[in-house]
Amino acid sequence: MKIESFSLGPLQTNCYLITTSEPGADEHGIIIDPGMNPKKLLDRIQGVHIEAILLTHAHFDHMGGVDEVRKAANCPVYIHDLEADWLTDPRKNGSMRWQDVTPPLATDPAEYALAEGQTLHMIGHTFQVMHTPGHSPGSVSFLCGEHLFSGDVLFKLGVGRTDLPGGRERDLYDTIKNKLYKLSPDTIVYPGHGGRTKIGFEMANNPHTG
Repeated sequence: MKIESFSLGPLQTNCYLITTSEPGADEHGIIIDPGMNPKKLLDRIQGVHIEAILLTHAHFDHMGGVDEVRKAANCPVYIHDLEADWLTDPRKNGSMRWQDVTPPLATDPAEYALAEGQTLHMIGHTFQVMHTPGHSPGSVSFLCGEHLFSGDVLFKLGVGRTDLPGGRERDLYDTIKNKLYKLSPDTIVYPGHGGRTKIGFEMANNPHTG
């Protein structure tokens, strides 16, 4: 499994392309959080069979490139039901609030819903869906082996903000301490912004969760 990251849009949102290819087979992949201005990503996925777009949540900086990528890759989109209508509503996805950064954004609805405990079998791997609310009500994280794609829940030496609509500080800390910190300390965290980290490092050093 190969993991590539792309920093997209004015908020430098991390988009992840996860690919796997077997000898003699075409390259297959999934995309997590195609943010705004996804040209770099679109150039990279030419010739790649994209099986799905997975969204950790529906804030505009994480879903701004959904329709461009979905059209180019001809693939379905997955999001938690609690934020399904955020994709079509600029007020809910935050783009109406940040008009100095982006015009109002809306996309077509997602094809599939995500839920706690769901397993997705894609590109020859299994991705476990973890409902990880706090930053937003429908935030999810995706666990594949020792790799955790955490969206805007947990960052290197930081945590997601909770002052946006639907955010809740108590839920965020419950999520981190009672779900994410129960994972192996060697789990590698791929956050929605900034650099990678590990669960064990955050347990020992994150000033917000000590």
